[in-house]
Amino acid sequence: MTTIDKNLITGLILAGGRGTRMGTVDKGLQDFRGQPLIRHVLSALSAQTGTVIINANQNLAVYQSLGMPVVSDLLAGFAGPLAGLQAGLLACTTPYLVCAPCDSPLLPADLVKRLARALHNDGSDVAVAFTMENLDGGSVKQVHPVFALMKTGVSAQLTAYLQDGGRRVNDWHASLLASEVLFEDSAAFRNINTRKELQELEH
Repeated sequence: MTTIDKNLITGLILAGGRGTRMGTVDKGLQDFRGQPLIRHVLSALSAQTGTVIINANQNLAVYQSLGMPVVSDLLAGFAGPLAGLQAGLLACTTPYLVCAPCDSPLLPADLVKRLARALHNDGSDVAVAFTMENLDGGSVKQVHPVFALMKTGVSAQLTAYLQDGGRRVNDWHASLLASEVLFEDSAAFRNINTRKELQELEH
């Protein structure tokens, strides 16, 4: 076997942030091309995994109406994506979990398949997406740490990292055996932080 059966993978949509740069709104519920952002991500992940969990810390009834389990951070105060990931890992019942943010509606259709192939073939703990960006006439590597597939066994290490005050996704990945997977389409990983960015991506 050169990859992992999708039914062994749970998708986790990270929708637990404050949306501060968008005026403190719930980003996952903002409209994009006729439906909330989270519906785009949910559609993409549902096609690539066996089941999906949503991490949210507000408007829980709205997220629950999407028909998927909803989990909130165990850590108080909107502690960041790792807090959402911790909640997702603790709720996950499959051997693998893949996460993606609610504000990236253009997810690659082969995101999970390619991450799973690297994780399996390398024997790593986590596989993370990266792209090469053109910057000032050169090519720069851009890692997208919240687009990651991992073994659910990393849950204990993540809890210990959070209890020690760690909050940076890249730093936590550095403590694990990690694989990085190159994706050619940078736009697929574009996340929306402001209303202007939402309008630009809409068009």
